[in-house]
Amino acid sequence: MKKTADINTEARRRFLKMTGTMAALLPLLSAPGIAGTAPRQRRTRAPSARGPTLWYAQPASEKNVIQEATPIGNGRMGALVGGDPARDFLYLTDSSMWLGGANRSLDADGQFPYDVEGFGSFTMLSKLFVEVDGHALSGIADYRRELDLANGYLRISYRKDGIRYLREIFASYPDDVVVMHCSQSGGGTWSGTVELQGMHGETTQFSPRTASSHFSGALPNGLAYAAGIRAIGASGSVSVENGALRFTGCDALTILYCGGTNYTPDVAKGYLDRSIDPLAAVKQKLEAAASHAAVVLLHTHIADYAALYETMQVKLGTSTSQQRSSDTWTRLQARAEPGAPADPELEAAYLQFGRYLTIAGSRDRLPTSLQGLWLSDNTPEWMSDYHNDINIQMNYWLPDRAGLPACFDALANYCLSQYQSWTALTGQYFNDKRNGFRNTSGKLAGWTVAISTNIFGGNGWWWHPAGSAWLCNSLWQHYQYTFQRDYLERIYPLLKGACEFWEARLLTVRIADPVDGQESEVLIDDSDWSPEHGPKDAKGITYAQELVWDLFANYQQAAAILGVDEHYRAVIGAMQAKLYLPRISSESGGLEEWMSPQDLGEPGHRHLSPLIGFFPGDRITHDHSPPALIDGVTRLLEARGMTSYGWACAWRAICWARLKNSERAYQLILSNLAPWQLRGNGTAMNLFDIYQTTPHSGIFQIDANFGTPTAMLEMLLYSRPGWIELLPALPAAWSAEGEVIGIGARNGFVVDMRWKDGVVTRATLRSVGGVKTQLKLGSHVREIALRTGESITIVPHSP
Repeated sequence: MKKTADINTEARRRFLKMTGTMAALLPLLSAPGIAGTAPRQRRTRAPSARGPTLWYAQPASEKNVIQEATPIGNGRMGALVGGDPARDFLYLTDSSMWLGGANRSLDADGQFPYDVEGFGSFTMLSKLFVEVDGHALSGIADYRRELDLANGYLRISYRKDGIRYLREIFASYPDDVVVMHCSQSGGGTWSGTVELQGMHGETTQFSPRTASSHFSGALPNGLAYAAGIRAIGASGSVSVENGALRFTGCDALTILYCGGTNYTPDVAKGYLDRSIDPLAAVKQKLEAAASHAAVVLLHTHIADYAALYETMQVKLGTSTSQQRSSDTWTRLQARAEPGAPADPELEAAYLQFGRYLTIAGSRDRLPTSLQGLWLSDNTPEWMSDYHNDINIQMNYWLPDRAGLPACFDALANYCLSQYQSWTALTGQYFNDKRNGFRNTSGKLAGWTVAISTNIFGGNGWWWHPAGSAWLCNSLWQHYQYTFQRDYLERIYPLLKGACEFWEARLLTVRIADPVDGQESEVLIDDSDWSPEHGPKDAKGITYAQELVWDLFANYQQAAAILGVDEHYRAVIGAMQAKLYLPRISSESGGLEEWMSPQDLGEPGHRHLSPLIGFFPGDRITHDHSPPALIDGVTRLLEARGMTSYGWACAWRAICWARLKNSERAYQLILSNLAPWQLRGNGTAMNLFDIYQTTPHSGIFQIDANFGTPTAMLEMLLYSRPGWIELLPALPAAWSAEGEVIGIGARNGFVVDMRWKDGVVTRATLRSVGGVKTQLKLGSHVREIALRTGESITIVPHSP
């Protein structure tokens, strides 16, 4: 056992050398957002030599854009890129491009309007088309479309008439632009057109002097927006011709894009900053980016991206040479064949793709919605909103586990920016007589949300009483990974406000003990709906009881850490002790979902709501809870089945991992990785999770792209405050040899580990604020004590 004052770097160096990523990580100061400025301190870094890639031997079809196009993003702007040599396309978004508003009304059924007019919808900003003369797909060779996960950019290469052509496409966070750089080697040139199209009836304007075009407009809700492009040719010429930018005879060509709105996360301004001119900001950013060579923009982007990406490296085993030589779609199809051999490098790449989407989709702006930053049209399913009964929470299970805690900031910032509006809506509408979930006591305080929320402080669909408690679970668990006191101070009002809501809502009832028949007073949830099935007037649903128990426990810890509200902390503690907790059904043997031994809903329902205390909660744990309770969890999970939507399979996989059933967890991972056409749900060519709606089309939801990698990491490491277990559910397919560097563990630790033949051979724990924990390796448990910044390396069975 070795203990050092700084993080042990031997494993990290060895892994980075093995994957060809030894270049130093460079921090980058930047000011993101449409009203921000270019980086004042520019740090650059060349691409690393080797890392996981997703590659294809053909471009994406525009008619199947959501299933085939490659996603890029900088946390604010997103694009789906086609890669056709003759006619490339980019479908572009800005995270704040939203219709709708505060949605301050209820219908006759007590629901908030859930439509585009009232609630609103995320919508596209623009499309960009690049046509290249004479580059028809039929006349080229050696085509390759490759997303470089280690460096965070897309490369499209091919040969025509013996000349190699290359396009490099990326969304830069530091420079806040999307860049396409076209080059060639061998004496060729680029000629063609670039066309920018608005998505809401705009007229594109042109500036021949700067070889640029732009448009601007305003949505019915007053949101102002703009987008623009600029084309810069090396030799040759760029001009305006027939409603497009025409480039002719260019040795190289750089196309810059920027778009944005005047949205601001400030309820006092109605979430619109009328002092911001989006078009002026777009032009400023394009001008700033145009002052740098394309290679500088690329290397600046890589320096920023790699500083996040390289916090975690994963090796799950070695794939065969045949697997490595195949394109990504071929590998996905081959792995899904019955009896096919494992492809551990593909599975590791899928995990890293989830981390890539986290970096691309969630920085410090708005959080990742149902479809992230990637849309195919202006009518996304469920308005691409924020669903608060599993989906947004699943989107943020990954960052802290995957070495990306800064990417969680978007969710915390969102909740803080909406909290005042959510509180006002709760006070105005929750106890409205039309709301079937209202508090029958007439009491009301604090805040909660509906099932859906938008970016303007508005709610949509049914009220969701437990929504505030579940959002607080996510906010609190981020603190458990980071131990940042200033962050805890920021979120404390949300925790307390949610407690105040439940203090007013809970009902006191008398209930008999099933063993001795003695009655006692307990606190239960008022009329509620266990998502999203069964009766809508059930009291004491397990989902709410578990989340409130978790909320009350977390609030007490937060108040104690901050040294505030001692009296209220005691009030909440006394209420937590009286909460009714679910029992085992005498009929099914599973954990009850309602206060009844009968199943009042669908036994195989997609949601795992009654298991919320098992995951993401910690009240029920495999190693400390009574065996009968764990058996109840297992039976309910078995009844839910092994097939469902991608996000539901991911949730199931996590629960099986917590039950230490590695093969069932792995089976669900493989189910999500299989091509979606095989089972009606699974992975598309571009690795987006799709579920089938017609024989040839499906719906994209991004939550499984985060939930499945979360399940994979839960199979490698389980943690709760005071307890870390290594390889709790390692499947046989990954057991031969592997390594993970930089996996987050709750209570303020980061772990590196290496294994062989299913046994940990080396582990390093580093404290990022944690002081004490128990570490379980196999059947052995060790007490670990560290100070912040210290690390300890353990080599099992060593002297």
